Amino acid sequence: MIFRTALLFGVLTAIFLSIGLFFGGTGGMFIALIFSIVVNFFSYWFSDKIVLMMYRAKPVKNKDAPDLHSMLKELSVKAGIPKPGLYLVEMDIPNAFATGRSPKHSAVVVTRGLLAALNTDEIKGVIAHEITHIKHRDTLLSTMAASVAGALTWLGYLFFFSDERNRNFFSYLILFIAAPLAAMLVRLAISRNREFFADRGGAEISDPLELASALEKISSSGKSLNTKPSTAHMFIVNPFSAGNVASLFSTHPPINERVARLRNMAMR
Repeated sequence: MIFRTALLFGVLTAIFLSIGLFFGGTGGMFIALIFSIVVNFFSYWFSDKIVLMMYRAKPVKNKDAPDLHSMLKELSVKAGIPKPGLYLVEMDIPNAFATGRSPKHSAVVVTRGLLAALNTDEIKGVIAHEITHIKHRDTLLSTMAASVAGALTWLGYLFFFSDERNRNFFSYLILFIAAPLAAMLVRLAISRNREFFADRGGAEISDPLELASALEKISSSGKSLNTKPSTAHMFIVNPFSAGNVASLFSTHPPINERVARLRNMAMR
């Protein structure tokens, strides 16, 4: 599964460089390479801080939620990683996500709605899922993939509007349809791939049935978070309601499929 993720990420980077080659030749590909390095550098070092600021996530002190901190520490020990930071977002929609470039520099973020809607064991399942993301550095992979995919569009615009010779039907097709679509599908494949893996890992250090129950409750809320599509991949359940985003372009696998896999784990 890790090899598949690396392969998909390689494809995404290849698309990025191909845009530079097509519109700018060897020099354009070199510019694309430098641009890619810069984007990944900023994604690596600053993406977690940017996301926490974006959602106005506030750190939760141990004295304010001792049970939650105890749960986080227990699951971290089981997963074999340092205890992540714990943050709270003041939203009444139940959801959660993890962020950070490594297990030593990571955070688990929950919404106020999650704590209100789920019982203790279900919350434990959700946190276990997020800890698995941190353990396998999914937070870094997904963020960098999303950053490269977004930068791809801007790079294409840069080359396209700076060179009138390349403004033809074929270049329009590549720039505005083929390349963005391919980049988006690869990014979504990475995100979906890691969600299944995190479900399995979370179930192994908690309870698969409780995690399944949590996923059902979160998805049945029927509400969308006030968020951006570029960060949708971070949440445990797609933060957009089903009617707003076609399943083909969803950052997450179908909930019923995830729940079925978790219940099969419990039976085994």
